Amino acid sequence: MTTPHATLTAPDAAQIEALALAAIADLPLPYRKAAQHVVLRIEDFASDDMLAELGVESPFELTGLYEGIPLTEKSVSDQPLQPDLIWLFRRPILDEWLERGNVTLQELVTHVLVHELAHHFGWSDAEIGAIDPWWE
Repeated sequence: MTTPHATLTAPDAAQIEALALAAIADLPLPYRKAAQHVVLRIEDFASDDMLAELGVESPFELTGLYEGIPLTEKSVSDQPLQPDLIWLFRRPILDEWLERGNVTLQELVTHVLVHELAHHFGWSDAEIGAIDPWWE
């Protein structure tokens, strides 16, 4: 028996976070440990300030964002003002997932997360592809 769409609920922020944490747990060990030090935030949409700063017109265009200093640019003498942070935006992720229709939500959340981690780690396209084959 098929469940009527009216009774379905969209995955909430906690479910998106659980998918992102599962993606981190699946990273190769050296990256996994470092990724666990990045703060993860799930919001429905990016703030108006974020969108304006990036020149993004529609909040549905931004699925994730990295805020911080990439590890390749950090110095031991730097005093961190705030922790490195990855934002995942639930509504744009869910919209893209539905539009694609050919990937699981786990695959899409992993893809967005890996893209943002690439900014943190300073990965090349080849390094991203080794972790996220969807990137290739």
